[in-house]
Amino acid sequence: MDNIDSATTPLDDDALMAAIDIGSNSFHLAIARLDHDEVRKIVSMSEKVQLAAGLDANNYLSDAAITRGIDCLKRFAARLEAIPASRIRIVATNALRRAKNADVFIKQANTILPKPIEVIAGREEARLIYLGVSHTNASSDKRLVFDIGGGSTEFIIGQGFEPILTESLQMGCVAFTKQFFADGNITESAFKQAFAAARREVLVINGQYQKAGWSSVIGSSGTIKAVRNVLVDKGWADDQECVTYSGVKKLEKLLIKIGHTDNIELTGVKEHRKAVFPAGVAVLRAAMEVLGIEALSYSDGALREGVMYDMLGRFASEDVRDRSVEALMTRYSVDKKQAKQVVKTSLRLFEQVEETLKLSQEDEDLLRRAAFLYEIGLAISHSNYHRHGAYLLEHADIPGFSQVDQKRMAQLLLSHRRKLKTDILEQTQAIGGKSLVYLCLLLRLAVLAHHSRTRYKPPIMTLSITAEDVWQVCVNTDYEHHAFLLSDLSAEVEQFAKWGITLCVTHDGE
Repeated sequence: MDNIDSATTPLDDDALMAAIDIGSNSFHLAIARLDHDEVRKIVSMSEKVQLAAGLDANNYLSDAAITRGIDCLKRFAARLEAIPASRIRIVATNALRRAKNADVFIKQANTILPKPIEVIAGREEARLIYLGVSHTNASSDKRLVFDIGGGSTEFIIGQGFEPILTESLQMGCVAFTKQFFADGNITESAFKQAFAAARREVLVINGQYQKAGWSSVIGSSGTIKAVRNVLVDKGWADDQECVTYSGVKKLEKLLIKIGHTDNIELTGVKEHRKAVFPAGVAVLRAAMEVLGIEALSYSDGALREGVMYDMLGRFASEDVRDRSVEALMTRYSVDKKQAKQVVKTSLRLFEQVEETLKLSQEDEDLLRRAAFLYEIGLAISHSNYHRHGAYLLEHADIPGFSQVDQKRMAQLLLSHRRKLKTDILEQTQAIGGKSLVYLCLLLRLAVLAHHSRTRYKPPIMTLSITAEDVWQVCVNTDYEHHAFLLSDLSAEVEQFAKWGITLCVTHDGE
């Protein structure tokens, strides 16, 4: 019970799983069947939505872009009816990271999708891309992988299945098309400006990446696939059909000669990619020049494959989120003995009320991980450490967690001590509904039980829901050694009431 890892059941062979990638340029759906621990795709759908093209100067998504996206997701959702929601993940990337009204899109989408959308951070996107590429192209080499998306480009150095460096840079084929090729004209001047902008972005990571080094390079994404197809057709690729830097420069000159995106008629460049193709080529050439890449191979595996392999790991008790929690505990010198006691009490309380409060396995995992990390803010300062911890969890790059996951954990830390306020209740409900409110209160009770770090055996608390919003806590304790706990719990009565919960406290012998 006090282990970091969650209790999960591995998937059987032939189990179906699915991933949706809500990208800045295209939306992708992949449905796969598990075959001897390998993910075998059986359905693949892709639609050009160009969500990022719908962002205005103030980063608000247009109604038209939202409608395009929702219509696409309706078509995807119709293909998911045979797959349990527990085996589906839906991730969103740069466009929804940037959109100030992303919540409008997400609320509409979540009403038609079997699973809520997870908006993932740039480095988490990079980690999942590497996972997809490394499983699709098995190798023990130290590799550089990069993926040119619609709004961002991810760079990863990794070995085997483990990423070593991950970065997400703000450059992509849709964003750069809006900035440099908006009128469709392909000029030498537009290419120079796009190349210079991309070069500035890549220079930021060049020193660190060159120091780490790599022995081979792989590119993923539609841009690199299209470039490779053109170079192979023109005879500009190498003998292994790899994308070469010299071939990319020739392609740039050819595009300038073509003059306009409407006139692009090149083998391997699909109709929907023509408008964003020159911008993608400019980003690719800049990345290859700055990093000194003469040739790279293409991988068909990318984000959606990585999402499914990550999901597979969760079912096999190899959840990267638990490794991330362990790493954070070590990095911030968390008192592991104390954390394990709080986790144990948290889960005991959870088990007693989960059915009554209609809590889920995901709720239990969230509570467990937050309980391990509740003192993380002490590494910064004892004063207001709950606020420091909440800030760290909300804003850090934590592998495996979506932005919503991190906000929910942060909310648990923020509310585990001191006064409970009405505005914090509203904030908590907005982030995670009633279940998150209940988890906050469960964590408060568990932390109180171990607040003194006494050498005596910790008290056992029994929790029951005796009526709607009435919580009954009974403490099985040596009154002499744990009188402080009963006093603290009595003080909690007023705090719980602010969140609409009547707390009744008794102890054995009353």
